[in-house]
Amino acid sequence: MTPSGGAQQDAIADLREQLDGAVIDPDDPGYDEARRVFFKGIDRRPAAVARAAGTDDVARAVSLARESGLELAVRSGGHSRAGYGTSDGGLVVDLSAMRGIDIDADSRAAWVEAGATAGQYTNATGEHGLATGLGDAATVGIGGITLAGGIGFLVRKNGLTIDDLLAAEVVTADGQVVRASEESEPDLFWAIRGGGGNFGVATRLQLRLHEISEIVGGILILPATPEVIVRFLDAATDAPEDLSAIANVMIAPPMPFVPAEAHGKPVVMAMIAYVGPPEGAEGALAPFRAIAEPLADMVRPIRYPELYDGERPEAQSAAGANFFADSIDPAAAEAIIEQLQASTAMMKAVQLRVLGGAIARVPADATAFAHRDRELFVNVAAMYADPAEKDVHEGWVAGLKESLGGTGAGGYTGFFGPESPDTVRAAYPGPTWDRLREVKRRYDPDNLFRLNHNIPPGD
Repeated sequence: MTPSGGAQQDAIADLREQLDGAVIDPDDPGYDEARRVFFKGIDRRPAAVARAAGTDDVARAVSLARESGLELAVRSGGHSRAGYGTSDGGLVVDLSAMRGIDIDADSRAAWVEAGATAGQYTNATGEHGLATGLGDAATVGIGGITLAGGIGFLVRKNGLTIDDLLAAEVVTADGQVVRASEESEPDLFWAIRGGGGNFGVATRLQLRLHEISEIVGGILILPATPEVIVRFLDAATDAPEDLSAIANVMIAPPMPFVPAEAHGKPVVMAMIAYVGPPEGAEGALAPFRAIAEPLADMVRPIRYPELYDGERPEAQSAAGANFFADSIDPAAAEAIIEQLQASTAMMKAVQLRVLGGAIARVPADATAFAHRDRELFVNVAAMYADPAEKDVHEGWVAGLKESLGGTGAGGYTGFFGPESPDTVRAAYPGPTWDRLREVKRRYDPDNLFRLNHNIPPGD
């Protein structure tokens, strides 16, 4: 039940008295900035934003939402395409001020607060020549990407981000703070590794670190033809596990590092990270460079954190769909190119991430991420500015996904938008769904944490 206006104001006033951090409501000058999320097309007006200073603040805010009936939204980096990091009329718990990072280089582990970004964490650990595999964007909040799974630059070498999660400090729906690990609250620990924010607010994460400093990586751009796409995926599949690749099939933007003659034409813009012995780099990269004459080759010796450098365009609105597959055949590759050229979105791409390696060696039932045996992750995306074009671009995305055989194939919640219950259900195949519902029933029986790709409590 939503509280009345007076009761709501009283509850927010009480929270302001209790928190060490700031509580920002519509009457405060910083309200419009505080309510913003990454996708500018999401424009919601929460009753208040609680900018938590630490775990105790989060626990107080969760308790107030439960007791008052205010809808609760939790924001780490604010990258949810569905807008789950904000609310109309509810309470937003904003973790962005919680960015502490405590690195123990000797034990190869770090505790990081969930409001830190992937770029901040990677730069801090990189000073010690250490790294944890995260995603491919510096501005993503580490809380969100970790709980979703984390498919990034080190996925074939070290697996998903959750495969390096050692423990988490979690605020549960009753306002209690628990430590989840293999030894403590093991069912909760299993569920948060892929089950997202359904079970509580992860305020601090302990992550394993790997000795990774100097690598060979960067952008390789090839002209996109069906043959090039298929050969690129074959090369990435056959590559040593020291190499992970993310291929973006897209219409070349007019960027300085893209040759003018390629502007507006289909290209494969790939991010490659080779983290193996230096003497093996040339041989590992040769098959990619032999596919076609590169339009640009910026793959070179760099420090690992440099993969996160560079500006990204500010996002307005985005349509997207993703699924897991085992291959892309020439007909599917041709469909990608044809439909990219037909889209009117200001930016559109089909992203192909080759899996296998370390991710596949973890048993499917070891975590809530249950797609360990799949070879390929496919993400179709279209960015646009005019909200009136929403149906056009969502229709394009859905049509391309269907033509690639992705309907009903299961997906990755970290890239989901506002999906149907059936799509969320398909993300957790086999017995995973039933186990998640049981954990949800135990830790959040009233579904307080429902602004997410929701897993309803078990009966």
